[in-house]
Amino acid sequence: MGLVPFRWTRRQVIEEERQWRALPGRAASARRGWGAPPPDPGAVPGLASLTTVYRQLRKAREDSKDEPGAADFYYGEMEMRRHSFGYRRAERWLLQAYWSLSGYGLRAARALAWLVTAVIVSVVALTLWGVPSSDPGAVTTGILPGTGRRITLSTDTPSPGLTGPLTERFTGERVEKSVQVVLNSVIFRASGQSLTTAGTYIEMTSRLIEPGFLALALLAVRGRLKR
Repeated sequence: MGLVPFRWTRRQVIEEERQWRALPGRAASARRGWGAPPPDPGAVPGLASLTTVYRQLRKAREDSKDEPGAADFYYGEMEMRRHSFGYRRAERWLLQAYWSLSGYGLRAARALAWLVTAVIVSVVALTLWGVPSSDPGAVTTGILPGTGRRITLSTDTPSPGLTGPLTERFTGERVEKSVQVVLNSVIFRASGQSLTTAGTYIEMTSRLIEPGFLALALLAVRGRLKR
């Protein structure tokens, strides 16, 4: 069982996985780049066996305090687990999302790309629909009392609103406010900025999603550097 550096995935795989990925029964797009098919397809181990092999290799590296060296084996183990489940299984969708968002917590660039994308989308959405056209000010209304009665005043702050077409909302001031809101969301802080109803929900969504992408990126960096 030899280790084969595989340039497309930028990780090391065991020969048995390479043979499994090159099986003639798999789709042509899935086999592309994995070399020649195995001479005896029936002798190629199944996904359960490959998962076990990768787990044992990962455990051996971890026991020797070589966590960066165990990263590729962990990736291979998770890949075999992901392919073991059909798309009707919830586990497959969870592993698919974990792979897509951060490469099982091992691909920092992937998580950072998602983070940057989410930040850009949030800034654009806030600029268009979240930041009010003007900061709401206090409106004071008075009740004219009768003779001998004290004046009673109530202060009302109107809800933030939007005016003007979308094309006129991309101003430097509005973009700056949107960036401040989103950057605060990345570190899970409320901006305190006055927002429209849509902007409030956009900020809540940002505070839920973007810190997760940042955490996945930091996890990937830690997994590659820790010794």
